[in-house]
Amino acid sequence: MKKCIKVVDEFVYKIIRNKTEQMSKSRDESRVMKKSDILSRFLEMKKMDPKYLKDIILSFIIAGKDTTASTLSWFFYMMCKNPLLQERIAEEVRKATGTNEYSSIDELANSITDAALDKMQYLHASLTEMLRLYLAIPVDGKLCLSDDTFPDGFRVRKGDSVAYQPWAMGRMKSLWGDDAEDFRPERWFDENDCFQQESPFKFTAFQAGPRICIAKEFGYRQMMIFSTVLLGTFRFKMGDEHRRVKYRTMLTLHIDGGFIFLLPIDQATRFRRPRTIEMDVVVFCLYV
Repeated sequence: MKKCIKVVDEFVYKIIRNKTEQMSKSRDESRVMKKSDILSRFLEMKKMDPKYLKDIILSFIIAGKDTTASTLSWFFYMMCKNPLLQERIAEEVRKATGTNEYSSIDELANSITDAALDKMQYLHASLTEMLRLYLAIPVDGKLCLSDDTFPDGFRVRKGDSVAYQPWAMGRMKSLWGDDAEDFRPERWFDENDCFQQESPFKFTAFQAGPRICIAKEFGYRQMMIFSTVLLGTFRFKMGDEHRRVKYRTMLTLHIDGGFIFLLPIDQATRFRRPRTIEMDVVVFCLYV
């Protein structure tokens, strides 16, 4: 474990050194960097401890990238299992962005704005419903820093570990009704057919209280943009309709063995050559 941590730390420290040198050279040559990433923004603020920066970078890589990729893997799996929902989202995307089924990926991507994303209520609800059933972190644990008592009277002592299971909570009929195990995005709509978020203490995908995920909205935006581009341009189906999908619990909830999604042949004729895009544990077979 120590050797693995050393390898990761050295890799991140190298990124920090290279970025610092790049920014210093840019200033010396009186040039303004065209692109500004998160690390650059922190370095521009003030001189920071490299270890602190290393922890920040690892947090974004581990907590932000892997969880988003895993979530999208399960989301596209659910889209293949529910083709009518997939088509409904595609129609919503085209309507919100002002594009049509013959628009290119570039045209669709250039049409994505905050206003357009805010109109995609069904996509938002579908992603949230998927997070309820297949959230990236299936088990979450905490460490008690002092003696405490739960609302039901159960006592915990300093140093005790306490874990809860969002994966199980998302399937509890006492919380979500008799259809708790069904994928039904409509459960997230209010009487005006607008997306309505549940209490974070019930829907715990992003935790709750003072420790709620600070990147919650950023994560939603990432997933919505990615889903918008793909579902607005392609239709997906499973490469093996008869395969039984299983999950593999690691730090995040993966699809065991990965999964293959295929682009139907009638759509492939619109593009020139095949290309395989790998995302986390999922392989999308696309034609672009």
